[in-house]
Amino acid sequence: MRILFVVIAFLIAAASPVYAQKTAPDRCLALAQNDHPPLVHQARIRLASLKPYQVRVIYNGHSTFTIETAKGVTVTTDYNDYVRPTVIPEIVTMNVAHATHHSYAPDPRIKHILRGWNQDSDAAAIHDLTLRDIRVRNVPTNIRSGGSGSVSGRYGNSIFVFEVGGLCIAHLGHLHHTLTTQQLAQIGQMDVVFVPIDGSYTLDTAGTFEVLKSLKAPIVVPMHWFSGFSLEAFITAAKSNYEIVRNPTPSIVFARDQMPAKPRILVLPPAGG
Repeated sequence: MRILFVVIAFLIAAASPVYAQKTAPDRCLALAQNDHPPLVHQARIRLASLKPYQVRVIYNGHSTFTIETAKGVTVTTDYNDYVRPTVIPEIVTMNVAHATHHSYAPDPRIKHILRGWNQDSDAAAIHDLTLRDIRVRNVPTNIRSGGSGSVSGRYGNSIFVFEVGGLCIAHLGHLHHTLTTQQLAQIGQMDVVFVPIDGSYTLDTAGTFEVLKSLKAPIVVPMHWFSGFSLEAFITAAKSNYEIVRNPTPSIVFARDQMPAKPRILVLPPAGG
């Protein structure tokens, strides 16, 4: 009878979807003490189906990326009225209430709209959404008042974290300051970080590298750059500590197969040219 009871209990636990959802999302925070950088595969022009351990990222331009999962979930970051993907995503994130980082008229077919600021009060916006094989959560940060167009300086921006395919991806949004110990703990260990590199509207270059050093992500994807000059200036400053990889297309597939030999700056050309 004791053996039968153990077998039945094991089968119930294995079949429970709640059990799977509770254990899988904790990986990003657990990685803070155990680094496992990912291998990057260049995506082919003809988009093949993804394996469960893969995720496709497409750089639409500015601060907007589209993330595609093996189970067909599409997420667009910093969804706005100027730079949009060709597909209607199921989830959109908007990091800050700035015209090029959020939409005044999001497509009504979008199922989940996650704003990184609270439209109704000065309290922080908090999101934690799981849809099929992706979890999306946020960590609020502050912004400088006035220049960003946000409704609030405090908690006016959010760093969105995407946990998918065994990978942890962070979009830093319109980051204006270095991160506190508490914020770093809430973010966890990232595999891929989308970082603004303009050096003026967001965090300055020295502060940006301080944040990247704290996050310890093996893959850094530059965004929010306005000219080739600002991009090349960032790359020049990064060369001593990062391998520089320029992808020929806006699309790339990440997988947890191998570690890169050295932390890398991965430059994706914007889909809009």
